[in-house]
Amino acid sequence: MNDLDAVAALHDPVRRALYEFVAASGRDVGRNEAAEGVGVSRTLAAFHLDKLAEVGLLETGFARLSATRPGPGAGRPAKVYRRGRTSRYVAVPERDFRELASLLAEVVGDLDAADGAIAAAARAGKKLHEPGGWLATLRDRGYEPYRQDDVVRLRNCPFQQVADEQPLLVCSMNLALCQGIAGDDATAELDPKPGECCVSFSKNKNR
Repeated sequence: MNDLDAVAALHDPVRRALYEFVAASGRDVGRNEAAEGVGVSRTLAAFHLDKLAEVGLLETGFARLSATRPGPGAGRPAKVYRRGRTSRYVAVPERDFRELASLLAEVVGDLDAADGAIAAAARAGKKLHEPGGWLATLRDRGYEPYRQDDVVRLRNCPFQQVADEQPLLVCSMNLALCQGIAGDDATAELDPKPGECCVSFSKNKNR
């Protein structure tokens, strides 16, 4: 299934709502929970969830949901869904900025120019900073921030493909960019969590 087919699958409003619900959960989601979350029947939710899995936007598995689904059959493994790990990108005509980014990251590493790249990321972040609006900026740039106790975490890394190839450089640049975006409103630090962005934020107490 190509990227265009995968993105086209989100045109249906119910399907898109289900995808966004599962993606925002950050964990396995059963059909009942997904149906209740977007206000549709379980049968309709199951149909659209499976369509999303067919095009690779969701991954499937089986898990016991007895803790959240009491009653008959609760002990049997149920089909669950999580966001797919493969990124989808569509450009018409075709463009491939990701490949260029990978090549540039490799060159920066070979030239021992990481400090300059990190400084450039910090400057870019400061240009994006809006007092009190850092969470909105992060959302607009695809980080998918969410709160966990007193910490703000980022469910998505917009630079994942390049980060997989050059983790030290990209994560350092990402940290500098995020700190610039947050400004004095919050403190960004490296705080890796499997499947998520490597940066988290703690709100400054005087803010």
